[in-house]
Amino acid sequence: MVPENELHFAFARSSGAGGQNVNKTSTKVMVSWSVDRSRVFTLEEKDRLKIKLSSRLTSRGELAIACETERTQWRNRSLAITRLNDLVTRALRVPKKRHPTRPNYASKLKRLESKKKHSKVKKLRRIEGD
Repeated sequence: MVPENELHFAFARSSGAGGQNVNKTSTKVMVSWSVDRSRVFTLEEKDRLKIKLSSRLTSRGELAIACETERTQWRNRSLAITRLNDLVTRALRVPKKRHPTRPNYASKLKRLESKKKHSKVKKLRRIEGD
């Protein structure tokens, strides 16, 4: 989880739902967070974040998210924070290492059975006289 004191917020006028309210209130929220300046994560975690989120980082190494789906600034703000935290959590997750296994007896039989079935279908398609 990224602490809120490390986030930088910017607000703008939003498009979409809201009627005339859209013209006078700044409900769009843009959240940016600098991976390098974060004090919460270790150097290894920061490197992992930079690799995993490389396509989403700006040239200054900041992760930026904009949200304008809701009609209020407060809801957009909390939604943007949630999205940012989800991205960071998914990027930090280390996948389990796969240990290769050999096929068991049942899977071998199943494979041979499907090969026989496929062969039979192809044999039925042949023209008589081949």
